[in-house]
Order: sequence, then structure tokens, then C-alpha cells
Amino acid sequence: MGDSTVWTLAIAALTGGTAVLASWVTSRGSTQAAKIQAETAARSQRAEKLRESRRTAYLDLIEQAHQIGELYWEISAELRGPASGTRTTRLDALHDREIAEYAKIRRCARVVELEGPPSAAAAALALQKATGPFYEALRTGMSEGADCNEEFNAAYSPFWKALETFVQAARTAHQTD
Repeated sequence: MGDSTVWTLAIAALTGGTAVLASWVTSRGSTQAAKIQAETAARSQRAEKLRESRRTAYLDLIEQAHQIGELYWEISAELRGPASGTRTTRLDALHDREIAEYAKIRRCARVVELEGPPSAAAAALALQKATGPFYEALRTGMSEGADCNEEFNAAYSPFWKALETFVQAARTAHQTD
């Protein structure tokens, strides 16, 4: 009976040890799986936040481009009118609005530049720069009293083309996010 008890105790100890070891391995694996799952969820959240912030930046720039485009149409209408003191006063006020709208589009372009990717950032800065010919034409017309209507209207095609290029770059960037 002595040998049988020793063997029973040995088997019981071996079985118990195996159970403890299996429990430890299982808990270690569960901990590792939970850690991986948490890291994956955090990465996914960061990617979604980046995607949303980029989308918001793209939409803000597109909206601002349309707002400044509407202002350019107002300026074009004023430039078609006959020269007068009233026209000059209205052009001065429109010029002040143009400066304010440019500040907004510049801010929007900088946000896109910050959010990225580089292709969208480059297109955003090109769109911002496409406002320059409008500004220069109006300044020339205001300071020299010259007819700047033709130069001002010639700036529309490059501006809208720059907007289309930006929209395409934003779409591509948004689809690859």
C-alpha cells in the first residue's frame, strides 16, 4: 500500500502541476491577446480621427474656395460698370473683403498642409496661390485707374482648375486613408 500511495501522490502532484502550468500559459496568452486587441483598437481610432480631420480640412477649403469665387463674381460685376467715385468706393470695400477671404483660404490651405498627405497639401497651396492673379488685377485697376476687367476675368480658369485639382487630390487621399 505504501508504493501505491506514493504513486497516487506523485500522479496527483504531476496532474496538479500540469493544471497550474496550463492555467499560467492560458492566462499569459489571454493577457497578450488583450494587449494586441487594445493596440489594434487604438490604432484604428487614431486612423479614423486622422481621416475625419483630413475630411473636415478638405471640405473647409472647398467651401472657402467657393465663397471667394462668389466674391470674385461680385468684383467682376462691379468692374463691368462705368468708372465713377461710387464704383471706386465699392471696389475698395470689395478689395477689403477679398483680403479677409484670402486670409480664410490661406488658413484652410495651411490646415490641409498640416493634415496631409503631401499631394493634397501641394494642391491646397496651389489653390491658395491661384487667388493671386485676382488680387493683382484688382490692385492694378484700383491704383492706376486702368481697366483690369480682362486680366481679372482671365484668372477664373486657373482658379477653378486649381480647385478641381485639389478636389481630385483630396478624393484620392481620402480613398486611400
